[in-house]
Amino acid sequence: MTSHTHSKKLKDWVTKMAKLCEPDGIVWINGSEGERRQLEKECLESGELIQLNQEKLPGCFLHRTAKDDVARTEHLTYICTRKKHDAGPTNNWMSPRTAYAKAKEIFRGAMRGRTMYVIPFSMGPVGSPFSKIGVELTDSKYVVLNMLIMTRAGDAVLRQLEKEDHFTKCLHSKAELDINKRLILHFPEDNTIWSVGSGYGGNALLGKKCLSLRIASYLARRERWLAEHMLIMGIEEPNGHIEYIAAAFPSACGKTNLAMLIPPEGLKVKGYRIWTVGDDIAWMRVDSDGTLWAINPEAGFFGVAPGTNSKSNPMMVETIKKDTIYTNVVLKPDGTVWWEGADGPAPAEGIDWQGRPWKPGMTDAQGNPVLGAHPNSRFTAPIRNCPSASFRVEQHHGVPISAIIFGGRREHLAPLVYEAFNWQHGVFVAAAMASERTAAQFGKLGEVRRDPMAMLPFCGYNMADYFRHWLAMGKRMVKPPKIFHVNWFRTDESGKFLWPGFGENLRVLEWILDRCNNKVRAVGSPIGHIPFASDIDLTGLELVPGTLDKLLEVRKADWMEEIKGIKQFFKIFKKDLPEELWLEFESLNQRLKIYE
Repeated sequence: MTSHTHSKKLKDWVTKMAKLCEPDGIVWINGSEGERRQLEKECLESGELIQLNQEKLPGCFLHRTAKDDVARTEHLTYICTRKKHDAGPTNNWMSPRTAYAKAKEIFRGAMRGRTMYVIPFSMGPVGSPFSKIGVELTDSKYVVLNMLIMTRAGDAVLRQLEKEDHFTKCLHSKAELDINKRLILHFPEDNTIWSVGSGYGGNALLGKKCLSLRIASYLARRERWLAEHMLIMGIEEPNGHIEYIAAAFPSACGKTNLAMLIPPEGLKVKGYRIWTVGDDIAWMRVDSDGTLWAINPEAGFFGVAPGTNSKSNPMMVETIKKDTIYTNVVLKPDGTVWWEGADGPAPAEGIDWQGRPWKPGMTDAQGNPVLGAHPNSRFTAPIRNCPSASFRVEQHHGVPISAIIFGGRREHLAPLVYEAFNWQHGVFVAAAMASERTAAQFGKLGEVRRDPMAMLPFCGYNMADYFRHWLAMGKRMVKPPKIFHVNWFRTDESGKFLWPGFGENLRVLEWILDRCNNKVRAVGSPIGHIPFASDIDLTGLELVPGTLDKLLEVRKADWMEEIKGIKQFFKIFKKDLPEELWLEFESLNQRLKIYE
């Protein structure tokens, strides 16, 4: 093993973990093309991967997970800090001592008969001041192949690690894939992640949510930066000037679609071009000039397949035509794949996500339709395959952020877009943000779920301290980005969406950038600055007259009701909630009372 690294810290840790897990052998991942091919070959032989039609989908494979291992298991995900208070009321907590002891029982001998792979990986360009290095030990080849797509992994990272000599220790084993012996544990004080009993992406690709959000958010507060659940996109004007925005939405709100938006016909004449920097994670730092800069720490997309098609996301459809690993989708007879909401009709027959023969229209014993693809089926694809991928993805310094956008699914409450009065008010807007549950989510349809900054499942410490950190970051900036809230999902009386969404959202982003550059005025309202309807360019968009007014309306009665929900949510943080947020709450309450 000595030939691989001269980091004593890394060697000692690998030796110690191997002693616990007892693998038959240890393989250090170097990131070469030959190594990847070899791993793919072994996966095809073992049945872990199925090779797809190489003419139609070159370099693509299909993987199926265990039946009960198809999503992040939030109830088995813990923040393990010495003090429970440090994890806060919105996280599951376990003491580090208990957590290590419980997990060790499951890890002990879990890799017998298997190989332990050592994956040195960098979140962010190797050597960038923004980046963090992790090393994941895993007994899953599927995890290795996904990590090679999702991160920068291999020898170059190992050399960088030896210079810095600190890294996040990530231990993963599928063990028996037993849901009763499944734990996803984060030890922020030890810069360590242990995940056992799952092979699913979000639980097993430890660079993903575990490091890039839960551990990184903890490190970010300590080191005074932000690790956020946000897309980053650039909007280029015909003169070549590009402005970048970051945006956070809870799941099922079209984050990936927005990151790769295609300008609508009506705005094509203006010659905009969209650049995708990232669709899921943003790490942001205050630069020496007092402005906010961001990188996407990932190198790939781990996207939801159902609903991805040429209308919702043409760029993603292009991206996943090669070098992609599909998980839990339908295998068609011609060796290609399909999922609910994909382009083209359903195949007359196929093999479903569980490996069973499937036909459209099949129903189960209760008469419910049997889906061909799992609702959370996925694809992992390299960002370099995306036609709109920004040339700045690999730049060490990232991109400057002009605006930060938050949003959720609200049928009646939030207008299409509004601007926060200032940074502090923007933090309040983000801390109170919520989404109504969709059919895809577990729970009551239409129920309002608070999800501050879309970070509720991903914040690695007490969320009240996280809000305080956001407030402090605003004070450190000479020119903080303006903060906005959008809602693409407002409906009319019959439940129909008032706004067409998708590419048309560029019209709203255009107004946002005009506000950032003081090109347009806005209307004051109790909740923030609202656009003048005439300032949103509707060229080529046929809306029923009066629709835009409906989309921009602030209804007093609905907001008075909303205020009760915000208060209830804020109360769970007790004395820890920053005073500034209660001040903003009271101000909103007062403004609404006198609003006609």
